[in-house]
Order: sequence, then C-alpha cells, then structure tokens
Amino acid sequence: MNYVSCGVLWLGLLVKAPDLVRHRGDPYLRAICAVLGLAGLCFFLGAPPTVGAVNQLTGVPNLAAPLTYASITAYGAAAQVLVVHWRGGPRVGVTARRWVLAYVLVVLGIAVLFALGDAGVERRTDLDTYYATTPFIREMIVLYLVAHLTAVAVTTVSALRWSWQVRGALRVGLGLLGAGALCNAGYSVSKLAAVSARWAGRDWSVLVTGVSPAAAAVSAVLTVAGVLVPLLAPRLAEERRARRTYARLAPLERLLDGVLVAHALRLPRPRLASPAALLMWRRTSVHNALSHLAPRFDGPLYDRTREAALRATGDAGRAEGAAWAAVVTAAVRDEGRAEAPAVSGAARLPERLPDPAVLVRIADALAAGPVAVPEPGTATAAGSQ
Repeated sequence: MNYVSCGVLWLGLLVKAPDLVRHRGDPYLRAICAVLGLAGLCFFLGAPPTVGAVNQLTGVPNLAAPLTYASITAYGAAAQVLVVHWRGGPRVGVTARRWVLAYVLVVLGIAVLFALGDAGVERRTDLDTYYATTPFIREMIVLYLVAHLTAVAVTTVSALRWSWQVRGALRVGLGLLGAGALCNAGYSVSKLAAVSARWAGRDWSVLVTGVSPAAAAVSAVLTVAGVLVPLLAPRLAEERRARRTYARLAPLERLLDGVLVAHALRLPRPRLASPAALLMWRRTSVHNALSHLAPRFDGPLYDRTREAALRATGDAGRAEGAAWAAVVTAAVRDEGRAEAPAVSGAARLPERLPDPAVLVRIADALAAGPVAVPEPGTATAAGSQ
C-alpha cells in the first residue's frame, strides 16, 4: 500500500514537473511540488522493505524512523505553505517563512532526540508503540506526531473555511485538500492514541500497523486530487471549449471545401494533435478560403440580410452571422461559375474578414438551414418605416 500511495503522489509530481522547470521562481508551484514530492517520500521511507534497506545500508538500527518522521514533518509544513500561497495576501512570504522555520526546528529536534535515545532493536512497523516508553525516543515520537497533527489540523481548517469563499475548481480542490488533511490527522491521532495506550500498559498496536497506514493512503489520493483539480480543470475546460468550437465550425468548412480543394488552401491535417491545435487548423483553413473569396463579398447583400435578420430576431450577433453566411454562400456560388465577375469596388464589403467569434456564428447560421436573403430594397425599405 505504501508504494502504491507513493506512486500516486509522484505521478502527480510528474504531471507538474514540466511547469516547475519552466517557472522555477514561482513559489506557488514550488509549494505544490514540495507537497507531492514529500508526501510520496513519506510513504516510500515508511514502507517496511525501505525501512529494512535503510537500516541495513547505514548500519544504524531504526535510522529509517527519524528520516521518515522528518519527511512527514516537512510534508505537513509544505501543505500549510501551499494553503498560504493559495490564499495570497500581502504577508504570504512572511507567513510561509515562519512555517518553514518552525518545522526546520522540529526536524532538528527529531534528529537530536534520536541521537540521544537508545533504539537498538529494529522495528519496521510498530516502532511508535515499541519505543513509546523509551527516554528521548518517546519524546521524538510525540514531537513529530504533535507537529504533524498541528500542521494538518491548520491545513484542514484553512482549506475548508476558504473553500466556502470561492467557486469552481478551486473550491473542489480546497475541499479535497481539506479532506485529505483531515485523513492525515487520523494518521496522527491513531498513532497518538496507540502511544497513550502503551503508556497506560495497553497494547493498541493495531492502530499503528493498520488504521494509520489506511488513513495515510486515503489522504494521499485526496491530496493529489486536491492539488491537481484546480490546475487541470481550466486546461480541461479549455480543451472542451476547443472541441466544441471545432465541431461547430464544421458547416462553414464544408461550405468552403470546394474552394479549399480547388486552390490547395487547406493545410495538412495535424496528426495526434490537441483539440486546440485542431481548432487552429480548421480556423486557418477557413480563413484562407475567406481571404481568397474576399473580392466576391457583396456589401449590399450583407446589409440587406443583416437588417432583415435583426428585425426578425432582435439579436445583433445572430444577424451578423446570418449576413456573413449569406455573403459567403453567394461568394462560393459565384466562385464556381467562371463567368461570374468579382464584386466591383463600390459594392464590395468594406469590413475586414470575420474574427473567430463571428466564424462560429456564421457556422451556426449555416447549420440552422438556408439563410433567407431579402430582395434588393426590401430590408432597406422596411427599416425606414
């Protein structure tokens, strides 16, 4: 279970690593990567096979324990620093540095107490209860557990309280992070309960070997989700919008297909491309075709159609899309007739080519069916009444 949890956390770190490389000076990104990296390190160092390997390689019985406790302490501080950066404000740097300094002192305390204590018998899974009454080792255990519980409790309260003040993906992420911190509190509480029971002469080792690892594993999944949701949600939303816009532009590209093929105006379709890249490819193809047809854009036709559509719908955006749809349809039709001349300069549509937002409205007008084009003089006369 430890290695699975470690893998989940480090997979999240792998997702964010490219951003950290590009923006090394961003303290927010550093805090995110520190949370994911240190949380994974806690599970890696705490796994019984790793504990045995560390102890054997160093020749110091139970040296893996203070290393694990130090990583747990550092993780607790990193989680709180992340919340501090999420919240922002004028004293972000000062508050973050205070948390880091406080927990650096805790890590130093763990190292000093382990050096002063006597933990000569290797314990891979139940060191907390086995040495709960051993001088200095007892204090080391209590120190790291209280420090960890303090950090995750503050993180839980901060994240959940702030989640009610925001909306969207950030709210979901804070809720997940708060829930993960709460589960992490269960890790510390269960171990403290087992240690207290040992002081009272009872054996509650199952809390250390069973309950606390399970709570930590659930916390790992929730923490990864809480960190990644606010980061990935905007990207996923953008991809969804790009996919929808790409599909909506299809009627316009179909109308222009003959022009694109006849004049080799369509770029090669990209393979294995993102939705944004596909959308750019389709927009570029449409823009190339419209640029080619621009000399045939009929200004009076645009005006008549726009006025008629505006009277019928009262929607300026839809009217603009319908007018452009009529103009483009007529230009494509004339393009296919060799004898059809280009529109004269006086009647040519003076406006620039439609922007990306208008392209979508043109495609929507085409998808709705044939555009009603009023006869010359009809829309103008009606508009003057």
